[in-house]
Amino acid sequence: MKIGIIGAGNIGGNLTRRLTALGHDVSVANSRGPQTLTDLAEETGATPLPVTEVARGAQVVVVAIPLKGVPKLPAGVLDGAADGFAVLDTGNYYPGRDGRIAEIEDDGVTESRWTERQLGHPVIKAFNGTYAHDILDKPQPHGAPGRVALPVSGDDEAAKRTVRELIDVIGFDTVDAGGLDDSWRQQPGSPVYGLVGDTAVITKALAEASPERPADFRS
Repeated sequence: MKIGIIGAGNIGGNLTRRLTALGHDVSVANSRGPQTLTDLAEETGATPLPVTEVARGAQVVVVAIPLKGVPKLPAGVLDGAADGFAVLDTGNYYPGRDGRIAEIEDDGVTESRWTERQLGHPVIKAFNGTYAHDILDKPQPHGAPGRVALPVSGDDEAAKRTVRELIDVIGFDTVDAGGLDDSWRQQPGSPVYGLVGDTAVITKALAEASPERPADFRS
């Protein structure tokens, strides 16, 4: 599969490592330019590109940058992606880092719904509560007892299926966490956020979530 990754930090970098190890054709970009990605490219075989080119031909585009960076992405950043491509959003809203976002704070818009509106394309939310090192340390074969599961939310069922199948190949089970308007169940401060567990554990944690964001995750 051809995959474009926007962001080469902890999550984006380890997804690059894992996906290239599995034989996927991975391109990666960051805000500082491809010349800063030489080490990651040499380590993994991924292709470093300008952010304006990373989505070209991609069947999945991963957005793994702070929320404050999403509106700063170039117009048309997703142009040229493959027909029917999926966007995988790994982001979280942290007011201390991202600044106050009124739509999220005042209007109750979920983080990934806000990101979707900035990008102008449906997104699927996953990996937002995953420890970066677990992407490399926790994968198990399909059907393995106790296999770690990840919540996945989104409205586009075809794109969600693509993302869930990719996550299965990466080495994790998935739990359908509903649409983006329900994705507060996996935002920071929720029971599932940062939780490592199998399908039953993740399903239970999603059911126990409250839509009220904890005070320490508000600005």
